[in-house]
Amino acid sequence: MADLTIHDETNAPEAARPLLEKVKAAYGFIPSVLGIMAESPPTLEAYQSLQGHFAKAGFTPLEAQVVQITTSVENECHYCVAAHSAVADAGKLDMDVINAVRDNRPIADPKLEALHAFTRSVVRGRGFVCDAQVGAFLNAGYSRAAVLGVILGVAMKTISNYVNHVAETPLNPQFKAYAWSPRKQGDFAA
Repeated sequence: MADLTIHDETNAPEAARPLLEKVKAAYGFIPSVLGIMAESPPTLEAYQSLQGHFAKAGFTPLEAQVVQITTSVENECHYCVAAHSAVADAGKLDMDVINAVRDNRPIADPKLEALHAFTRSVVRGRGFVCDAQVGAFLNAGYSRAAVLGVILGVAMKTISNYVNHVAETPLNPQFKAYAWSPRKQGDFAA
């Protein structure tokens, strides 16, 4: 574990303070991962910028969470799975879908399952996906732009997943009810 500080809006490097102030004003608290990213203001700013761009990628709120949680499950990020599960529940999204993604089980809705499977393929293949995987995604009703949107979501989420791996980021109290831990190798569905 790296000895990284969880900053807040009062002790972060100067350039990160206004970014953390906006987060706190929006959510009422600062997620620990953002407090850690604040050590490097360009990292925090880049991550928040990618979040904003991903929000404009054309996915519904539930689809966006499928991409983000699938990426976090594949990258075994305890923090992001819990945080995004809390966000999904607070947003009154379908928790049956969220729990399927958390457990890496198939989603009953075929279009969402295609998104889940394609995202998982992008992460597992480190971007190397075959024509059949892209074709299945497109045939489920997604656009070519959505292919790139998934890549954007995976890239954005991988930043926070890796920060959490290095920092062993503790869960904020707001996320503890959604705690998640990776399953042992072989426990995940194909």
